[in-house]
Amino acid sequence: MTCIAGDVQENVDFYSGVLGMRLVKRSVNQDSPGTYHLFYADGEGHPGTDITFFPWPEMPPAKAGIGLTMEVSLAVPLGGLDYWSERLVEHGVSIGEVETRRQTAALPFTDPHGLPVTLHETADDRAFTPWSASPVPVERQIRGLHSVRLWERDLGSTAAFLTGVLGFVDLGQENEWTAFGLDGGGSGRYLEIQEIPDADRGRWGTGGVHHVAWRVPDVDTELQVRDRIERARRRPTEVIDRFWFKSVYFLEPGGVLFELATDGPGFAVDEDPASLGEHLVLPPWLEPHRSEIESQLPPLHPPASHPVSG
Repeated sequence: MTCIAGDVQENVDFYSGVLGMRLVKRSVNQDSPGTYHLFYADGEGHPGTDITFFPWPEMPPAKAGIGLTMEVSLAVPLGGLDYWSERLVEHGVSIGEVETRRQTAALPFTDPHGLPVTLHETADDRAFTPWSASPVPVERQIRGLHSVRLWERDLGSTAAFLTGVLGFVDLGQENEWTAFGLDGGGSGRYLEIQEIPDADRGRWGTGGVHHVAWRVPDVDTELQVRDRIERARRRPTEVIDRFWFKSVYFLEPGGVLFELATDGPGFAVDEDPASLGEHLVLPPWLEPHRSEIESQLPPLHPPASHPVSG
């Protein structure tokens, strides 16, 4: 999941200092190297736990509308929303009422730059390593990405693509949201779509989602899925080497930008796992331009220390 942030320091202060996620990779947007690309995840940076940001403070706010991902949902353990409600309010975050979504509790709020986020309780098994330096106690820490919500003009065309090309199954409708899941659904394996035929088209901006990435185990699988996408005439890109993973990008029929991303080689391929995210790391082809790139980036400091509380 990659989103668009405003001020980069405010982004770090919130996602690491308040939500307690580990900044596991500090790099740049490889297509626009004058912009950071920040990756937040669990203590090891497991695939499926990371939410990432391009800080573009000069952009106007995102415009809600069809063809966009409208909400990011992060997984937390059962019974933790009282803790999270208190913590968010203590840090000046405006929270919504706790909702019941697909039989479990969810707490909606917006991040400092307007991104709609939900903390969703789950008992589903997740690959997760706690971050020992997190300001959030281990038993309350975010486990990873849970789901996303999209707005679409035509549910049918996107549903046919998800089920017929990408291998999702229809999980049914609940309160105007239709869910589609992989491997039976569950935490980190589903999305929800609301059909809004008369809504205007959305627009990227700060507080919005840039694209949604779906995991594939390796390049061979990625190429197989890419071939299906190409035969469905969705015009996927070629495989792009991002050094820590390999990517293919395409638009689903409703206009949301999707990515296929391989699980490996992973964030520790070029950094000591003990010091992930502490320094600016560039892929080898950008390393000769380090001085120029660093001169364009604003300084970035660790978030203010917050005591752990239960």
